[in-house]
Amino acid sequence: MPLETTQDESLAIANKLLKLDIWHKTYFHIFLAMENQKEVHTDFILNILAGKDKEVIVSRADFESCSMVHYLLTDNTKLVLSSYGIPEPVEGIEVPSYKMDVVFVPLLAFDTKGHRVGYGKGFYDRFFAECKPNVIKIGLSFFDAEAEAIPHNPTDIALDYCVTPKRIYAF
Repeated sequence: MPLETTQDESLAIANKLLKLDIWHKTYFHIFLAMENQKEVHTDFILNILAGKDKEVIVSRADFESCSMVHYLLTDNTKLVLSSYGIPEPVEGIEVPSYKMDVVFVPLLAFDTKGHRVGYGKGFYDRFFAECKPNVIKIGLSFFDAEAEAIPHNPTDIALDYCVTPKRIYAF
């Protein structure tokens, strides 16, 4: 997918998010896109969050424990690319998982029941298990839902929504 298309479709996704009833919430966890993975660019969503004066949280992955440490994103947050090409905070103000109100989730594919395929390490399922039960989980995808059910484990936690450039799926 050419960069221009990726940018246009990422903007369309950000605009669709404005239709969801989430903007009264406070703590928004967001991923910072890996350039080499053709993920949804979250810059437009970051701009919306800043404009609405929300608390934005980003993570650093610990690949030994397959867990994440979450940090408040501020003007002073220094980001570096991990060995996997993920922009991550070096340090900062830690925010516990149970504080999250809304989590934007990167994914490779999803089905009509809200099950998703990620990068296979289970980071987000472990993270969701630490969050409060009513945390809103929103997948971001350039593609529509898979017609076939995605195989999942009992420990996999389904999404509440998935937003594509063309529509919002609610599960």
